[in-house]
Amino acid sequence: MAAARQRGPRGSAVLELPRTPRLVCVEYPGLVRDVGAMLRTLGGEQGVSRIYADPAKRLELYFRPKDPYCHPVCANRFPTSTMLLRVRRRSKKKQQLDTEEQIQSEVRFEMEILGIVTTVYKFQGMSDFQYLAMHSGPDGKQTSMYDKVLMLKPEKEEFFNRELPLYIPPPIFSRLDTPVDYFYRPDIQHREGYNNPQVSGENLIGLSRARRPHNAIFVNFDDEEIPTKPLDAAVQNWKKVCTNPVDKKVEEELRKLFEARPVWSRNAVKANISIHPDKLKVLLPYLAYYMLTGPWRSLWVRFGYDPRKQPEAKIYQVLDFRIRCGMKYGYAATDMPVKAKRSTYNYSLPITVKKQGSHTVSVHDLKQGLGSAGTSGAKKSPSSRYKLKESVYIFREGALPPYRQMFYQLCDLNVESLQKIIHRNDGTESECTERDGWCLAKTSDDLRDSMSLMIKQIIRSTRPALFSNTTSSEDGKEQLAYESGEDEDDEEEEEEDFKPSDGSENEMETEILDYV
Repeated sequence: MAAARQRGPRGSAVLELPRTPRLVCVEYPGLVRDVGAMLRTLGGEQGVSRIYADPAKRLELYFRPKDPYCHPVCANRFPTSTMLLRVRRRSKKKQQLDTEEQIQSEVRFEMEILGIVTTVYKFQGMSDFQYLAMHSGPDGKQTSMYDKVLMLKPEKEEFFNRELPLYIPPPIFSRLDTPVDYFYRPDIQHREGYNNPQVSGENLIGLSRARRPHNAIFVNFDDEEIPTKPLDAAVQNWKKVCTNPVDKKVEEELRKLFEARPVWSRNAVKANISIHPDKLKVLLPYLAYYMLTGPWRSLWVRFGYDPRKQPEAKIYQVLDFRIRCGMKYGYAATDMPVKAKRSTYNYSLPITVKKQGSHTVSVHDLKQGLGSAGTSGAKKSPSSRYKLKESVYIFREGALPPYRQMFYQLCDLNVESLQKIIHRNDGTESECTERDGWCLAKTSDDLRDSMSLMIKQIIRSTRPALFSNTTSSEDGKEQLAYESGEDEDDEEEEEEDFKPSDGSENEMETEILDYV
């Protein structure tokens, strides 16, 4: 809209603010001479639209968009309330009548608001280090490896069997793209007579301090004795935080659980009683010990109970089950029925999104009843606020597991055909082995095969398009392979790609770290 004739009281232009369109501004860190080339460095219009649709994503700029080894520079997203204004300067030469040589130029400005800018992307960080696909020979001559490591067209077998220098660059070199001041603290001045704690070779992480004294008792499968009572520190620690009737009630509930069933996983406990996770860390070492290895690894066992001497304890053994993936199972990694929490293929820098900080619970908070009563005003009742769903520890036919890797106890496999496999040798158990416990050899493999077939049937019924190209003969061969245990090496090789995600509720490593 031309605004040359619309003037305010003091000569300023009056412009009408349009409602549409809404624009996005990208502060491009370069001189733009070719708009098409500039868009290609940002991933094209589709790439920019995809990033804009997700507020948690950062806009990535690749200065060499055709180079797959190019590391991007990232732009942060900010809200703004600015306008895109087009200003035209028009000049008109006017000749004076009295003097032929005198020419006066009349200048007029026209302004137009093209749109409102609501979002702006700013490149405020530094670019990551770049590493080209080059090889330095003995004579110092640099040789390009792009034609050797990049497959741009279908190649023959000779292309993959060539002898080449090892070239495996990391996806990123720097986790942060903004400079950070570390603010190193000075050495602590201790009082006279203080002795530094002994640091052993086990303190691989955080060498500046020794391990915290843990209150849980860890037992290996080959240990001769089992503990019959908790450590004194565990008793004192629980009495310190057990200061209200709700805590005592939770303690009695957990005692009853261990009386009815001497071996429990932490997830199973969290699905049966409502207790704050930080308080559960204090209560479990007070009532049970933790098995590190063997068929009951990652489980909590009641004090005084030795499952290695009780054949009926085989129903409490653990089964490490992982959802299989591969074209021979009918679906690829991108079609996994249970999606991964994180993926290395969609890696974003940690400064992308402002994540909520974890609330640290102190002993004072636990004393105030945060363990089970929680904060006031919550929607859930105290009896179920911290309870997990039964699917985190029970396997049922017709339902998918919540995670790609699950630690099931054999008694929690609620399928009749699976229980028949477990109880094949009832009454004839003679030896408890570290791999199979009281069950027959390769019982875990048979259980995994049967459970994988059940999961495949679930996917087939809910997503038949994934199996449209599979013939009946292939299905028959597939089933025989499951029953006979063929291609075991291939299964293990493919399953290694689907380890539990960081922070998963099923990682025994995460549970152990809570007590060190």
